[in-house]
Amino acid sequence: MEQMLKDRVAIITGSGRGIGQAAAKLFAREGAKVVVSDIDQEPADATVEEIKAAGGEAIAYVGDATADAGYTWDGVIQKMTDKQWQAMLDIHVTAPFRIIRAAAPYFRDAAKKEMAEGKSVARKIVNISSMAGTSGNAGQVNYSAAKAAILGLTRTMAKEWGRFNVQANAIAYGWIETRLTQAKEQTEDLEREGQKVAIGIPEAQRQMMKMVIPLGRPGTPQEAANAILFFASPLSDYVSGQVLLVSGGLSL
Repeated sequence: MEQMLKDRVAIITGSGRGIGQAAAKLFAREGAKVVVSDIDQEPADATVEEIKAAGGEAIAYVGDATADAGYTWDGVIQKMTDKQWQAMLDIHVTAPFRIIRAAAPYFRDAAKKEMAEGKSVARKIVNISSMAGTSGNAGQVNYSAAKAAILGLTRTMAKEWGRFNVQANAIAYGWIETRLTQAKEQTEDLEREGQKVAIGIPEAQRQMMKMVIPLGRPGTPQEAANAILFFASPLSDYVSGQVLLVSGGLSL
């Protein structure tokens, strides 16, 4: 079977761990040349080595996309600081905005040249949201607002760049088993600007969540990555401006 992403280049942020790492490995297996972007050198290098060991192509690009990739900083609104609020907007909205803006010459300008030559090449933007952004989540007003904002960014890009054959879509995840959703009792806090940021979910709450998810369990990073592959592949060449909920049926 032909690889779906053969000779394509994929830049995947936060791909040193979790869903991003699973997506990087999957994309490489499908023939993509992967840029593993992460804030931490060690997991980025480890992901690249795993891809290369499996016969794929990848390089690591380590940098700060304004904050630790993919994290939450919870608090009820009356106790939330401006720093907590802004941190979530910076990483979950401003960083994707800047990356997309920087891609303009490689998307718009390249497409104009191709159109003049009678060619058409589909290019993809896949943003990551959350059910917190589609439905809200108590204790996460900052994260929920940021993840809702990314949906507006996605739909706007679908309209602005659609004429350049760019498909922009988003995925809203429910409970995916990553370090951010591990049992809080077994998870070390993150360090953020000299402050400890608690991550993880109390085990009692994790058990309750399993009861309300129709599939009865959290999703795996690999299952989460499959949805990204759909939006990045030719299978979605006529799908744009959409939000796909990957939640095990929880949204029902």
